[in-house]
Amino acid sequence: MRRLDPEEAALWAKVTATIRPLSREPVAELSAQVTPAIPPPPAPLPARAKGPPPRRQTSAVPPPPRPVTTLDGSWDKRLTKGSVQPDRVLDLHGHDLEGAWSAIDDGLDRAIAAGDRVVLLITGHYRPGEPPILRGRIRAAVHDWLAHSRHARHIAAVRGAHPRHGGGGSLYLVLRRPR
Repeated sequence: MRRLDPEEAALWAKVTATIRPLSREPVAELSAQVTPAIPPPPAPLPARAKGPPPRRQTSAVPPPPRPVTTLDGSWDKRLTKGSVQPDRVLDLHGHDLEGAWSAIDDGLDRAIAAGDRVVLLITGHYRPGEPPILRGRIRAAVHDWLAHSRHARHIAAVRGAHPRHGGGGSLYLVLRRPR
């Protein structure tokens, strides 16, 4: 709280001498030295810049990349409903890892050469209860194989198959149109 300088104290004394109390009770004399401080006016706000407000950084970690959408909504709806008829079926039952990789590679060669758009890849279900080292190895590896294969640039999308086409044990491979 700041103290009044002599001019302000004299002016304040003149103002308080003219005040009439609201009640008949005596008013205690206030000294000029003990007065409530008047708060300074608030600082003016800075002028707002035109345009959108600046973005706040919530964390130093960038958000995870969004999955690349390579199909339009009608493709995804048709795949979800199971109304797409596969042009080619690759069944990997009975293959070991090496044989499955060869079958996928050869099958994709033929599908691309023929101009097929949808390939149904039957990998088989993962069977719970047994260690994944014995069962489900093809299903676990197929996404990595497809992403790093020489045919990766020809694959527009990989989606889970509809139950009428094998459900969790099958995948749709949607191939890009030939250019």
